[in-house]
Amino acid sequence: MLYMVLIESSLELVPKEIWGHPAVLKSARRRGKRPGDILLDKSIHYHAMKDLKYSEKRGRPDIVHASLLNALSSPLNLEGKLRIYIHTIGDYIIFIRPDTRIPRNYMRFVGLLEQLFITGKVPPDSDKPLLLIKDMSLEELLSTIGKKLTLLSETGELVSPDYVVEEIISSNGIIGIGGFPHGDFSKRIYRLADKVYSIYPKSLDTWIVVSRIIEAYERRINLYKV
Repeated sequence: MLYMVLIESSLELVPKEIWGHPAVLKSARRRGKRPGDILLDKSIHYHAMKDLKYSEKRGRPDIVHASLLNALSSPLNLEGKLRIYIHTIGDYIIFIRPDTRIPRNYMRFVGLLEQLFITGKVPPDSDKPLLLIKDMSLEELLSTIGKKLTLLSETGELVSPDYVVEEIISSNGIIGIGGFPHGDFSKRIYRLADKVYSIYPKSLDTWIVVSRIIEAYERRINLYKV
């Protein structure tokens, strides 16, 4: 089983300090929602976000969307051999049932995640929800699932995806990938890491890294038996 977590992901509802900004009010009115009930999105709320702390790492739900489409549609997940979690920049953990079908349409995905943040689970009345969000730190997640964190970062030792997979298999690890567009992991995240690697000398999009690690794991377990 491959365990994977997207760390400090750019996924959150619009924070209270910018509820009154014209860009936020306009987008909320257009969708018939309150400012605090919509996802922060840099493509819409760019001007409102300028003074937010760590603004370069926030407001990119599309990164999680693309990454989940890659991961949950993979042969590895279809064979029941993948578990992926989302750690948000606000220190929440999203638990995802492997049979979840993430909407291909981005705005439908946004609506789903807004419902998740507000109700705590999707569907809201389900005993076995497809998505569940908890106020939980990454430290608590690692402790709960009993895994050591192998972090992928531009600052890490340059190795192949196949090498990373061998390491996480031998160390009972979970692979951590940044779910944000710019900047770096916080020092706290680095302190949690058992090992830090890089799989390419240049920056890669999150969903590309996700796909490369999944493909390496599929090769390692001879999923295609060729």
